[in-house]
Amino acid sequence: MDPILKGKYPAKEHCAKVTSYLKSKHDVSETSVIYLKGQKTKLWEDNDEPQPFRGCALPDSHLTYQISTSTLTLFIPPLDPDSVIWSGLPLLPREALKRYDIDACLTTSDLPSHLASFTTQDPKSTLYLKTGTTISEPPLDIASLPTDHKFLQPAIDKCRVTKDSYEIALLRHANTVSARAHTAVLRAIPKAKNEQDLEATFIASCISSGAKNQAYHGIFGSGENAATLHYQHNNQPLEARRNILVDAGAEWDCYCSDVTRTMPLNGKFDTESRQIHEIVEKMQDAAFALLKAGVKWEDLHIRAHEVAVEGLLALGILCNGTAEELMKERLGVAFFPHGLGHYLGMDTHDTGGNPNYEDKDIIFRYLRIRGEIPEGGVVTVEPGVYFCRFIIEPFLKDERTKKYIDEKVLERYWAVGGVRIEDDVLVTEDGYETLTTAPKGIEEMEKIISGRG
Repeated sequence: MDPILKGKYPAKEHCAKVTSYLKSKHDVSETSVIYLKGQKTKLWEDNDEPQPFRGCALPDSHLTYQISTSTLTLFIPPLDPDSVIWSGLPLLPREALKRYDIDACLTTSDLPSHLASFTTQDPKSTLYLKTGTTISEPPLDIASLPTDHKFLQPAIDKCRVTKDSYEIALLRHANTVSARAHTAVLRAIPKAKNEQDLEATFIASCISSGAKNQAYHGIFGSGENAATLHYQHNNQPLEARRNILVDAGAEWDCYCSDVTRTMPLNGKFDTESRQIHEIVEKMQDAAFALLKAGVKWEDLHIRAHEVAVEGLLALGILCNGTAEELMKERLGVAFFPHGLGHYLGMDTHDTGGNPNYEDKDIIFRYLRIRGEIPEGGVVTVEPGVYFCRFIIEPFLKDERTKKYIDEKVLERYWAVGGVRIEDDVLVTEDGYETLTTAPKGIEEMEKIISGRG
């Protein structure tokens, strides 16, 4: 593990970053205060078990940041003797001070008086709140400063796009854990009988590496299930199926990894699966060749589509037109319907991407990132080619587009399901740094499955 992770989480640095952004966009008084209200504990319906929580180690926490003094104060729930009996000691103030770069850690019982103490004669002084924070309930009902709900949320979303060295170390370690788990899945394939066997292998490996939480619900789609982009069932038998698409990633200390590999279930890719895998490899390589700070994400996405169309033309799946003509008709969307990737951080689909899901151009509609990629951003690059009947059949029925797809050739590829390759990368000034270390490539994966790796 990176030695930097032995230090404190740089919370003050993040607050200063958000404050700087606010000041660059708005007239922010030095006497203003940022206030964040953590998520409350939520129980499952008709149950006394809490729903999963991500963030500071305790739900029901609060935070204030005084801009004038750069003072960051964390408020955590007071010790509850009954809770200690059942669950043990929670995070204590002295432990929070060691874990996070904060100036003070108080209990939530101190919060009302703390908020009431923010008094000033400056008419511009403001209490900045995230969108949706209720001010009519305690403790904000006695806050002395006027409040603003508009500016803080977009500032946080924007500042989360670029990562500091501590966050990059967290993301890298989450990827290290995921790499072990993907390797374990490859080794388990020869004896696996069901998708759920491989999902269990992945999760068990993550837990044994210290990562008890998954970044998202993993996708373990075999055969034609791999054509469903976010397949969730993970419970179908593997018999007589060619491949399994594994999209799964561990979470480490609230930071995510997001890794996809498509693996041959009989130990070797058959002809059609290998052909599609090679196209997706080329799609990713083409996107990587363009990736660097300042590049427009749309340009990478279009380049990946161009490579997909060229590859499908070469196989004869697409026909009766040039690559340029097929791009104009958006035929690539029939086989590559999603965006090239997304920002990654505390959330798998992290903030700041500015998507436009109402875009009239279907090739851009599902992009989770729009515009230029900044240095220090962490993105996934995850092209894919899929044979999803639900998506392709409308193109086969459309008089304008059906002539471009050879159904006889296509018939050989339905069983491939889908191939996706996904890596997490840090964008640098001149290129990128790959954070993902999971086994990759046809030869390497086949070698591990066979027991030779």
